[in-house]
Amino acid sequence: MIVRIATEGQYELKGPALAALDEMDDHILDAVEKNDSQAFEKALSEVLCHIRANGTRLPDSSLLESDLIMPPPDTTLEEARHLFADYPRELRS
Repeated sequence: MIVRIATEGQYELKGPALAALDEMDDHILDAVEKNDSQAFEKALSEVLCHIRANGTRLPDSSLLESDLIMPPPDTTLEEARHLFADYPRELRS
């Protein structure tokens, strides 16, 4: 799966890294639903760190379509409410 972190670039995640992301990103959605900005910031930071650490960074010249776009690291809870309105709970089918 190709994941873009807005303002940073694209990463390819496979296998266990993708499965872990599928579990981790639910914490973001939970925090948004609970309107908990501290939990949201922590969960977003953890997800972005996971993508960076476990994904393969693609060159900026790569023209692959992103399967998933994550917001920038400085996204606020208010912005997240709009961004994650239609975000899927299950990344893999």
